[in-house]
Amino acid sequence: MSSPLLSKGQNIPLPEDVDRVDIVIGWPEPAIEVDASALLLGADRRVGSDADFVFYNQPESSDGSVRFLGTSATEEGKQARISIDLSSVPAHVHTIVLAGSVGEGAFGALGKLAFHVIDAAGHSLAEYLTADADTESAFVFGEIYRRDAGWKVRAVGQGWDSGLSGLATDFGVTVEDTEPAAAEPEVVVAEPPVQTPKRGVATTRRVVRKTKPIEFRQAESDTWQPARLFSVIGVGAGEEQERRTTSALIATMQAVSPFARAICARLGAPAGAFEGYLEVQYESGDSKVIPDAVLKVSRGTKQWTGLLEVKTGNGKLRRDQLESYLDVARRKKYDAVVSLSNDIPAGPGELPVPVDRRKLTKVALRHLSWAEVAHEARMLTTHGGIDDALQAWILAEFLRFLDHPRSGAAEFVDMGRHWVTVRDAVTQGTLRAGDAKALTVADTWVSLCRHLALRLTAELGVEVKHILARKFQSDPAVRAAAVAERLATDGLFEAVLRIPDTAGDLTVIADVRTNKVRCRTTIAAPDEGTQARRVSWLTKQLTDAPGRVQVEAVFAERGNETCEFLDTVRTTPKSLIDGRTSPLVSFTLEQTFPMGNKRSGTAASFIAGVTTATDAFYGSVMQPLREWVPAAPKQAEVTQSDPVE
Repeated sequence: MSSPLLSKGQNIPLPEDVDRVDIVIGWPEPAIEVDASALLLGADRRVGSDADFVFYNQPESSDGSVRFLGTSATEEGKQARISIDLSSVPAHVHTIVLAGSVGEGAFGALGKLAFHVIDAAGHSLAEYLTADADTESAFVFGEIYRRDAGWKVRAVGQGWDSGLSGLATDFGVTVEDTEPAAAEPEVVVAEPPVQTPKRGVATTRRVVRKTKPIEFRQAESDTWQPARLFSVIGVGAGEEQERRTTSALIATMQAVSPFARAICARLGAPAGAFEGYLEVQYESGDSKVIPDAVLKVSRGTKQWTGLLEVKTGNGKLRRDQLESYLDVARRKKYDAVVSLSNDIPAGPGELPVPVDRRKLTKVALRHLSWAEVAHEARMLTTHGGIDDALQAWILAEFLRFLDHPRSGAAEFVDMGRHWVTVRDAVTQGTLRAGDAKALTVADTWVSLCRHLALRLTAELGVEVKHILARKFQSDPAVRAAAVAERLATDGLFEAVLRIPDTAGDLTVIADVRTNKVRCRTTIAAPDEGTQARRVSWLTKQLTDAPGRVQVEAVFAERGNETCEFLDTVRTTPKSLIDGRTSPLVSFTLEQTFPMGNKRSGTAASFIAGVTTATDAFYGSVMQPLREWVPAAPKQAEVTQSDPVE
């Protein structure tokens, strides 16, 4: 059953048995960051104190009932999430206002905005869509408020031009964003410094600092290896491998708090003190249930608890195990069960193993892949966020451990047991779209696309998104059928990756019939200057690109295109224009790479071929490209005259 779609000002009651909800604010433009916030108001519609303002610099209310969980990429754009434990909201809080803000620009540039209320099982309870925003830099999407003994949700749709600080101030928050002026150094003698009490909350974002890694310089040979914090010597397989790798993960999270916060945010846990315990035993009837770890996060008087089930290598998650943990978590009133394995589900939020949804009414089930764990670690080590040099070294050592095959925390390296059969059927022309094996391989391809996006995100420090048609985003079966149909008909896999601040999307096409990978991007040509100058504008940006890159010129007159290799265009620019008078409107750049056809594990594998092609094309062709920016308009010449006395 679909959730009620609210109009502006409309309200509906929340179900009586719902005591925990997530507020999800979504927007379609991934290059713009929207920060979600919540204000806990009394009957006078004012905060009781500054602690009742929940946002990125203050991610949890003092009582722990409202938490800001951060932002994440989705197939439709990006989303920010706030968690509310309705049963723990203090009695004096009458209304919780849910808002969003942008640091630069305005909400009018974002298009359609979405406000969802979701229960603990992931079911949507209410939805509000709006495209009314204009110049506002802060926007109240909705509010949850008490009515008699229950709670209701109302769609609001009201904006502020004064940003997050202006919105917060209007609800009674004391905002203190003034930075002290820089002063000359001064010697202070005898008297201790006066401690000025902190007043108000700062809404400006904290600067992320990057710690310089520890360097080892005294080795006499490149063969000398620094000692490992997490040893790989003697690591076997199966349970022994799982125990070793789980222990390394939990220990690193306890030692490196920014890493723990990054992982816990993916699980819906609050920002707080993290602790982990290995192989805790629970009674379940006549038997014992022993999860791989118990995760605890505390903030103030509130505590979040999750049970962790880990698989490494080729280990597969089992439904009966996860459901037994869900039963324990529900009985103990824990918050979540977390599965961690090398499985990368084809879509965000999808689970590698289906479970009885009735068991999710009080407990959330989250899945995390080892690739995502490594992604969070690389983001912190490469792009900043850790101030302490020792913590940075510990996290780097954990990554060094994960990168070793004996950890069992493999990246995406296997197309599955049906790959060879499906590949051969494609080349022989016998594959049919409805083949169950083809549908399985289709899901694996989409998982590989998510893996490519994760790798680029960690490497570049920006959120790279795998673009899917809207009709495929909510129905995995329809998505798999479409991918299998394309594979059976044309022998092709295709993925579109959107990388912020690039001139165009990156399209990756794997042609199973020819055993080639084609990477391409399209960039708009300047809309002024001669045809030759437009070509020159492109080639000047591609001085280091391979000469075998194909350059296609598209002209305003339909069906009027030319194509040459970049080497030819460099030496003979006119070869691309060929006397055409129709304006040149865009360029498409494409490079072909060899594609491995093996299932997994080697440089000749299909996955390695696709990954290598994607990295090479981005680095040599897409990275140096910038969109054309017209020159600023010129003033008319003004005759200088003597100044008026």
